[in-house]
Amino acid sequence: MWQRWIRGGLLVLSVIFTSFLVYLLMTRTESVSSSHVANPATLERADAGIDQFTFTQSRAGAVQWEVRAQRARVFEAENRAVLDQVQVTLYGKKGRELRLEGDEGTIDTVKRDFVVAQRTGLLAVQLESGYTIYTNHLAWTDASREISTGDPVTMSGHGLDVRGVGLIGKLDTEEFQVLQDVHVEIVQ
Repeated sequence: MWQRWIRGGLLVLSVIFTSFLVYLLMTRTESVSSSHVANPATLERADAGIDQFTFTQSRAGAVQWEVRAQRARVFEAENRAVLDQVQVTLYGKKGRELRLEGDEGTIDTVKRDFVVAQRTGLLAVQLESGYTIYTNHLAWTDASREISTGDPVTMSGHGLDVRGVGLIGKLDTEEFQVLQDVHVEIVQ
């Protein structure tokens, strides 16, 4: 007799749990892109599409950075542009300091922050100092003039390979910090 009660209770719990999972799947499912940028449905509601897009930031008459893209979709209400085939050049005190290319990106047209990502493979961020940073996405914060990522990163050059997770780079002082799980290898 008590076995029927246990079976019945387990059956009721199974039905409740299954119903709850079905409810969650039906109401909470979102399309999540593997990239850091945007999904195709979002891109269809863009306010404008621009081929050969260029966005330049200047201060005191000097160009600070330039973002070029093969195509941009602009969302005026969100103050952002979604970019395809992106090229970024950041300038410092000595001229061109950093250059990178990625498959996609976004730019905040008010804050002047941007993100560049690679769908497959790694971004190669070339520094004028001779170092190259490899990661799958990189963010620029204009207010602090810093590049950053929370993803795995490798920094190579001048006989060193530095690997780890996360990076913060200050362009003005040319300081780069790998944040976690740091491994340094001297290569010849």
